[in-house]
Amino acid sequence: MVSLLTGALGLAVAGLIVWLVRKDRLHVNHGFGWVIAAAAFALLGFAPSIIDVVAGWLAVSYPPVLALTLAIVVLVIKMLLMDIERSKLEMRNQRLTQRVAMLEAEIRQLSEHGSCKVQEKETPHDEEDTGSTF
Repeated sequence: MVSLLTGALGLAVAGLIVWLVRKDRLHVNHGFGWVIAAAAFALLGFAPSIIDVVAGWLAVSYPPVLALTLAIVVLVIKMLLMDIERSKLEMRNQRLTQRVAMLEAEIRQLSEHGSCKVQEKETPHDEEDTGSTF
């Protein structure tokens, strides 16, 4: 009974992930890994003896330890990939901020020399916080 429930949950999660990807709530690159994880979850739910066979090949005396170890490894890899992606985004934001600052300084310098009449618009950071987000 537990294996049917676990397998059904795995299939439900896989279906949810496919739905999220189709609705553009989850990027395809991220969704692919989650679909694989959900499919593995469903497979092990419907056929729990697979982990017993793999544990036998690897000489693991208590098969649930192998399943938990693999789950921890997958989670650590996922966290590492998330940190790498976050670091890339932070670096990109920093470079974009620097570029905007340099362009604003160039516009200011051009408008001071009178070679170009530029009417500065208010930027979002100059306005009061209205509670809205971009």
